[in-house]
Amino acid sequence: MSTTLIIILAVLLVLVGLITYTYFKMKNAGPVPDSSKIKHLGNKNFKPIIRRGITLVDFWAPWCGPCKVAAPILNDLAESEGRITVAKVNVDKHQQLALKYKIRNIPTLVMFRDGVEVRRYVGVKTKKFLMKEIEAEVG
Repeated sequence: MSTTLIIILAVLLVLVGLITYTYFKMKNAGPVPDSSKIKHLGNKNFKPIIRRGITLVDFWAPWCGPCKVAAPILNDLAESEGRITVAKVNVDKHQQLALKYKIRNIPTLVMFRDGVEVRRYVGVKTKKFLMKEIEAEVG
């Protein structure tokens, strides 16, 4: 009985240690450089960029751990997908846009077609999922 209890406590201690290590590693992770194909949007250039075609806009913040996880996925998407525009809005710097589009959680990805919102995704999404959604929208 006591051997089983010791093993369970050891496993729990290891799990708590791994979770703590991962948390602090992610919290202190540096920003992932954006692809040169990703457009950075603000109040002045938001409408002109989303006006034509399909645009996938990432509403993010530099302190957001899941946003750091999503950054490489969006970089890959911007590099490989020529049919859409990938853009980012820093919600800390452009709070008016976040309010206007009712962004309550980050990361939030909003897909626009000719300036009109057609799809919205909250949280980190895989490249495969996003490619499937783009394909469904592009047709």
